[in-house]
Amino acid sequence: YSSQGDYPRALEYYEKSLSILESLLGANHPDVATSYNNIGLVYKDQGDYPRALEYYEKSLSIYKSLFGVNHPAVALSYNNIGTVYADQGDYPRALEYYEKSLSIYVSLFGVNHPDVATSSYNNIGLFYTAQGNYSRALEYFEKSLSIRESLFGDNHLYVATSYNIIGAVYSLQGDYPRALEYYEKSLSIRESLLGFNHPDVATSYNNIGFVYYCRGDYPRALEYYTKTLKIRETILGTEHPSTLETKENIEFLKTRMDK
Repeated sequence: YSSQGDYPRALEYYEKSLSILESLLGANHPDVATSYNNIGLVYKDQGDYPRALEYYEKSLSIYKSLFGVNHPAVALSYNNIGTVYADQGDYPRALEYYEKSLSIYVSLFGVNHPDVATSSYNNIGLFYTAQGNYSRALEYFEKSLSIRESLFGDNHLYVATSYNIIGAVYSLQGDYPRALEYYEKSLSIRESLLGFNHPDVATSYNNIGFVYYCRGDYPRALEYYTKTLKIRETILGTEHPSTLETKENIEFLKTRMDK
């Protein structure tokens, strides 16, 4: 229900699960902590950040009491709390929790680990992106990319995601040649692994189309937006918000081309 966006039903079932787990296992059990975490995630997705923090902190408290302060579950809880502060725009608090999470992951796994790349470096990169500090953001995204390449090789979806994020930062900086370079690297991996008819491929086409639009190359932008639309109509349907957004982009672009 959560993945479908039906948050009231998701909460209903998560709370039923929590009630059963507490009655069977007691209040201080890892599965109870996981239930608190799941409920916190639903509140976060709903935008109810105080309730999200309440449940994430309950989860964190259990994990710390059971495992101590230097455990992956504690690191994940710090990371989750950081994302809530980031969504609220409280970036100093977000960074504080991201760095706590990073410190644990590095102490447990070393610097060359997927959780370091994804949960820590990526989120810190997103933090600096939100602040408009693009040079620091790139620093962390490139650290994440380096780890992913060393662990998974050059042709992996995690690597494609890193290329896409780096491309987005260059686009925000107005460095469109570099943005296009990274978006095309991401697209190449996604096409090779996912085929040509996948939502992530559509996202890559859309991003490339946007870069061409920003450069004033409207025919190339239209070419990529049209590719995006074809996939989204096929996979998501004609009334999906992403499909409708793409149609609007195409209509707007055509009005610019007619001037």
